[in-house]
Amino acid sequence: MHKIVGKIAALENRPTTIDDFYFWTDQNRILAPFDVIAVTHLDESVTFGVVQEINHITDTPGYMGTYISNDFGDLDAKFLTNPIGMNYVKAQVLINTKNIYTPVQHGSAVRLATAQEIRDALGLLDDHKGFPLGYIEMYAYDESEKVRIAVYVDRKFLIGPEGAHLNISGISGLAAKTSYNMFIIKGMQHKMLNVPDDSQEQSIAFVVMNVKGRDLLTLDQSPNQNEFTDLDTDLYKDLLGINPEPFENVRYYYPYSGTQGYSNTYASNRSVNDQIAEGKAFKYKYTYEDDRENLDLLFANVDDPNSTMESICNVIQTGQGNFGTIRDWSSFRREVEDHCQSGIQRAQNEITVQSWRKFKRLINNPLHNPIFANRVQENAQEARLRDSLSQIKANEIHVVDIAKLDEMLQSFVFGDVIRTIHDLKLGQILDVNEELIPKKIIIFIDELNKYAGIDVPKNSPILRNILDITERGRSLGIVLFSAEQFKSAIHDRVKGNCATHAYGRTNAIELSKKDYSFIPSVYKNMMTRLRQGEYIVQNPIFSSPLNIKFPRPVYHQEK
Repeated sequence: MHKIVGKIAALENRPTTIDDFYFWTDQNRILAPFDVIAVTHLDESVTFGVVQEINHITDTPGYMGTYISNDFGDLDAKFLTNPIGMNYVKAQVLINTKNIYTPVQHGSAVRLATAQEIRDALGLLDDHKGFPLGYIEMYAYDESEKVRIAVYVDRKFLIGPEGAHLNISGISGLAAKTSYNMFIIKGMQHKMLNVPDDSQEQSIAFVVMNVKGRDLLTLDQSPNQNEFTDLDTDLYKDLLGINPEPFENVRYYYPYSGTQGYSNTYASNRSVNDQIAEGKAFKYKYTYEDDRENLDLLFANVDDPNSTMESICNVIQTGQGNFGTIRDWSSFRREVEDHCQSGIQRAQNEITVQSWRKFKRLINNPLHNPIFANRVQENAQEARLRDSLSQIKANEIHVVDIAKLDEMLQSFVFGDVIRTIHDLKLGQILDVNEELIPKKIIIFIDELNKYAGIDVPKNSPILRNILDITERGRSLGIVLFSAEQFKSAIHDRVKGNCATHAYGRTNAIELSKKDYSFIPSVYKNMMTRLRQGEYIVQNPIFSSPLNIKFPRPVYHQEK
């Protein structure tokens, strides 16, 4: 049993309630927000609370008194009589062991909770059940009392069907959003690699978009020795029950760059060539015959109030006119050029020349990128993303590199990935063994604001697909793991359908937005000074937001 740290104080103007209570404690007693405390209550029950606010007061009635007692402002003066001081703490009620929610009584002893009591109070699963989200530390300032507890979440509330989708927010760099997401995915892959082979009904696969530098292009390589400490190994292996090894079953897809090197990626030529030689990497292309139906994805972030670009894409996708006989991108560009010529007799109500010229201007630069090719040579480790992703198997991680592509092409490729997984789970892709399709496919994308932000045009095909996934993904088996710097910039229907929210370090301007209005002020203040590797996490099964930490990544990170 942990030691008593204070007693309940129910005052005339500040009573205890069914929601919160106050207790006094010694001024030298160190507690912290998120610490769980226990109070013995009626009928031998126990009420648990979580620390929210800590205040220090003395018996000095006003500031003038402190000034006078220091010999009228003498900074070197000594107190003749020290004022009486104490700390008083506000705690939010979590649960009562017998569901007795009569307010706790004045004078009741307040003590530190045991590890099992903390799990019960916060709604945490027992060790090594569910998927790991990290760990929490209580009473960390005293090694003899410190409690470190692994946090696991029931898979039903992380990837469905009870709740699904994860959103991570925080400022660039310090928030380590990508690292935290990959930590969660590592724990999931480890768990699923150690289930019986006949558990196909629970199978999971992962599609990861690399949007920044070389962040995610070395997932199967061990970290440098100075990047990974013995403490990290102990946290993975002993506390969290995760094998501290790099990811398994990883495939990489790099944008085709032509015959000279790999100018479309930040990865080095040597790295890509080594992965290709090992059969882990492929160069993806888009051909006119197979991919003209995705041309609308190029206009995902283009305002099209009159739907003229959408109409042109429909003409092309349905093969009207000469577009149905074209076999390559060069012929396609010439046909578009023909439609841009004035003075040619056209049918009534046909799309105007000005609209075709706008269409040509928008597609001209993207279509000159080498990823738009005439054919795919499979014997040269080339692939179509749609064909490759439709063959994804349980526990595989498919990394699609788009970091060096311009914003228009990034949207195009990401939209293709989203559409492919969506069609796969709906059974709209032929020649696929449905029994081998993973029951859950998790898609991770950073910088979600580019594709589902409040400023994205409402007619964006990518936004429509993301909305469909977040609203119906639980039943389809598609789960979105996403990250962005500012949560307030994301479409309300997207973040509103996320069951799990992780808040990293952010700034006061962001915290003033309505997305944070329901978070207690003390937690919001903590968000401005969270350290790297630290998040405040919310999930429906947790009784309170949790201050979660996680160890360093198990894979090599390029600098």
